Amino acid sequence: MYRRDYYEVLRVERTASHDDIKKAYRKLAMEYHPDRNPGDAEAELRFKEAAEAYDVLRDPEKRARYDRFGHEAFSGGGGFSSTDDIFSHFGDIFADLFGFGMGAGAGARRRRATQGSDLRYNLTISFRQAAKGDDITIKIPRNIVCPECKGSRSAGGSAPERCRHCGGSGQVRHNQGFFQISVPCPHCRGSGESISNPCPRCRASGQIQEVRELSVHIPAGIDSGNRLRLRGEGEGGINGGPPGDLYVVVTVEDDGVFTREGQNLFITQEIAFVRAALGDKLEVPTLEDPVVLEIPRGTQSGDVFRVPGKGLPYPGRNAVGDLLVEVKVLIPKRLNERQEALLREFAEIDEQKPLNVAKKFVEKMGRAVGRKLS
Repeated sequence: MYRRDYYEVLRVERTASHDDIKKAYRKLAMEYHPDRNPGDAEAELRFKEAAEAYDVLRDPEKRARYDRFGHEAFSGGGGFSSTDDIFSHFGDIFADLFGFGMGAGAGARRRRATQGSDLRYNLTISFRQAAKGDDITIKIPRNIVCPECKGSRSAGGSAPERCRHCGGSGQVRHNQGFFQISVPCPHCRGSGESISNPCPRCRASGQIQEVRELSVHIPAGIDSGNRLRLRGEGEGGINGGPPGDLYVVVTVEDDGVFTREGQNLFITQEIAFVRAALGDKLEVPTLEDPVVLEIPRGTQSGDVFRVPGKGLPYPGRNAVGDLLVEVKVLIPKRLNERQEALLREFAEIDEQKPLNVAKKFVEKMGRAVGRKLS
């Protein structure tokens, strides 16, 4: 019987790369898939022909033999006896194409190892914990592989059996007019397996829930919205797959003293107007001990002074933000007669603008009323 050239079957050049060959096969499999061509013998033949060609050309050793000897390289047999054989060989490809497989190969595909789901934990910490860093213990409810049946879902070391309703495919077919659709088997829930002796601990689910205590390290300088990843602390894998990860999403509470601007801290300090005019020293709080800030003469309300290195650390870096101090100059709402007289005298001098006189007067006024105004 005449057999077409494998490169001709897949519609590729003889120099085609492995990716080109795989892409061409996927395209033909979509075109001639039995589910898309029910009852079409020609389409089924083309489907099997493409699968046979791909089986040879995807394997470097087989491809080299075919390039040298042609079909005679496999004259001792080969090919596929049925469509189910094709699915058993290329189950992963049909999983990508159609989201399910057929026959025994599909059941085997569904039973492959799958990574467990990732989990999220919302953690609220104080401003000072975020500033200094901390180690916090949290409790996480999660699903893990059943230690009794090791995820097999069967008790006493027994193995699951092939579902007799779907033949292990996990799918059952229904005809709806001209269309044939496949849906998950209602008896095995799409697993392709039947559990005759279910594990009593996990009730044939393969997993149980546990509450695990974990210590979470909070790095100094962390901010709201930052995520901490704990590898392998998510839910257990399926069929021997690895566990997922746990993501701890941090929220930092507001502080009663400081406002945060990135890694810088911001604070507003009030000062009497005489002290602002004459200059003074102002004690301001930090995350540790207070520091003394020099307030120069003539400081205006709203002026901001920077104290280097008194902010928050940058996580993972050897750097620290600054403390920004905004000065708010207070104007007294009530004056006694002496204070009012001095201020009126100052206003008269200021209008005449004799600077040296005004300077001496301000110093005099500061000595007279500075303490009361502060």
